[in-house]
Amino acid sequence: MRTRLALGILMSSLVILFSCKGCGSPEESVIVLTPEEMDETVSQNIRTLTGWAVDNGGQLDDSTLLYLDTLTNLFYQQNDYKSIWSSKEIKNPLADSLYNFVKNVRNYGLFPSDYHLKEIEALHTRLKEDSLAFMDAVVWTRLDVFSTDAFFRLLKDLKQSIMTPDSTSILYQSGARDSFFYKNLNAVFTSGNLTPVLESVEPNIIPYKNLKKLIPAFVSKMDTARYARIKFPDSNAVNLRKNVYARLLRAGFGDSVTVYPDSLTYARAVKKYQEKAGIEADGKVGKQTINSLNMSDEVKFRMIALTMDKYRARGKMPASYIWANIPSFRLDVWVNDELKLQSRIVVGKPTTPTPTLVSVINNMVTFPVWTIPASIIKDEILPQLRKDPGYLARKGYNLFTNDGEEIDPFSVDWTKYKTGIPWRIIQGSGDDNALGIFKFNFYNPYSVYLHDTNQRYLFANSNRALSHGCVRVQKWKDLAEIITTRDSTLSSGSRLAYNMDSVNTWLQTEARKTIYIKNKFPLYIDYFTCDENDGKIGFYEDIYNRDAGLIEKYFAKN
Repeated sequence: MRTRLALGILMSSLVILFSCKGCGSPEESVIVLTPEEMDETVSQNIRTLTGWAVDNGGQLDDSTLLYLDTLTNLFYQQNDYKSIWSSKEIKNPLADSLYNFVKNVRNYGLFPSDYHLKEIEALHTRLKEDSLAFMDAVVWTRLDVFSTDAFFRLLKDLKQSIMTPDSTSILYQSGARDSFFYKNLNAVFTSGNLTPVLESVEPNIIPYKNLKKLIPAFVSKMDTARYARIKFPDSNAVNLRKNVYARLLRAGFGDSVTVYPDSLTYARAVKKYQEKAGIEADGKVGKQTINSLNMSDEVKFRMIALTMDKYRARGKMPASYIWANIPSFRLDVWVNDELKLQSRIVVGKPTTPTPTLVSVINNMVTFPVWTIPASIIKDEILPQLRKDPGYLARKGYNLFTNDGEEIDPFSVDWTKYKTGIPWRIIQGSGDDNALGIFKFNFYNPYSVYLHDTNQRYLFANSNRALSHGCVRVQKWKDLAEIITTRDSTLSSGSRLAYNMDSVNTWLQTEARKTIYIKNKFPLYIDYFTCDENDGKIGFYEDIYNRDAGLIEKYFAKN
């Protein structure tokens, strides 16, 4: 129970305790003797605090800052600096709702520390355990400002991604009361319900929603410990054993606390880990075991966070589209928000990576010829031609001028050409063609396509980063049928020049045909090292080392 009378005698009247450290920083404590005076004092303090933050790049003191200081200050300016999360020393229940949302924000692939959890939690704890805290205007001020700033940051990150810079985001579109931020904040206080408002700004993308459903179960069981990355291969076998065993010991798989165990103890610990990780339990440490050890739950969560953020950055996707995900070596086809096909794919090697892009399939080709890209001619074919001009014939390639006139490769002095040639090299159609017997064309500046292959055995490999950059599709015929069926359905009332029966006829007769698609099919080639697949979270190797940099830049500090 708060004894205001005794405190009033002790303090005579209003007592203000603060520490400016000679620099005019915000007060550390402002004691108010009556609830009726609290709102006015808090309002004055909010003006000081937000103004200070704007003048100091968001920094409030040595350890805290406002993430969206300009926006938060602008909101309070337009709100006459009134507190919104409390009134007369009584917390609005929505303040508790925000606190609980931030505590559980990992379920959305976000990090609590990005939304003032430490500061908000400390303030809620003080108000719960310290009766004098109710009389401290600074407590209510900081709770209000941190809560508003956290709410605006949540809106921004859920709507537009962490990776979108504030300076180019929706933050700066409008500071008016009808802006995105103010409308949603008003909706929270009008409805009295915070979570539905925050969730309403998330992308309406089914794979995003499917992954989101799986995150709470992962979070509830995750090991939050951070482990040092184990170098592999390591020329120093002693160091490798020490590092591996230290990691196993810390995770509860070691049999003793020795730094350097004997071979039997070491193998037993490794095998115990392998059994739990679902990899071959042979007690030997190879690349697969090291990759698994380095893929800790904290690393996996950052992969989840990055994938969720990539979806938010995209914002929306059509109801029907083709999605080729490079790290998972998988192609998904969605038609009217229903997953119709999954196929294994082969993608570019790390030295010849498949580009990420957004485009549309505009035509398909049966029994295509392959015009070999200049990069392959330079790096692979020219060195062979300098040794033996008969290389082209052995590979089934022909040399043509740009006007279509064939050239005898033995008539050319290949030693004169180092970086390129003034002609085209083309592989004729047929089952031996590198493109196989079917190709899907789409607009792109990289000269890549989706296609069949004459190396179909490669689809059995676990690591399928093996091409020059194009995407080879195992179930190309199923994909062609989906595209054809959709084109026919959307073209009802107007006759198409083809159907699947005609496509099959052209394939059977080995006819080379270009099939123009009237209703172009959206295509996304993406790079997601984590996704939802068959009701589970899939984690994939960062084969091009692209996501490691993004995780380090945007998520490593948490």
